[in-house]
Amino acid sequence: MKNNFVKLVASGLYSGYSPIIPGTTGTVPAWLIAYFLIGDNPLILFITFVVTSFISVWSATLAESIYGHDAKKIVMDEWAGMFLTLMFVPFSLTNYLIAFVVFRVFDVLKIPPASQAEKLPKGWGVTMDDVVAGVQACFCTNLIIFLMERF
Repeated sequence: MKNNFVKLVASGLYSGYSPIIPGTTGTVPAWLIAYFLIGDNPLILFITFVVTSFISVWSATLAESIYGHDAKKIVMDEWAGMFLTLMFVPFSLTNYLIAFVVFRVFDVLKIPPASQAEKLPKGWGVTMDDVVAGVQACFCTNLIIFLMERF
């Protein structure tokens, strides 16, 4: 019973079970939640990010004993990174779509210090590399939006 709950949570409501690009597929529900349920409410987005981050560390730590270290099925860390990416992005469909793509790029590339954060123990490493990627993606997304508005 406990393992089933850990699987449900760590896999982002089983979105991480996708046989094709599970990290990207696993990020989609977080994006949908942010866009359709949270909308233009930065306080709720911040609270969601903080809660999701702690849930990610907890569930990833337990899920590693089921799936193995930083397994592709564990995507709650992507949720935390996606929520953080959107934190300071002006709310619009275009901006949120840009943020989604940019976050996925940074999550895949693991540009330092994300690659160093990945080496933290247990669920901390699983989660913190995505949090760092979220910070990087938020900055880059806002730069893209700024440049699009100017040119």
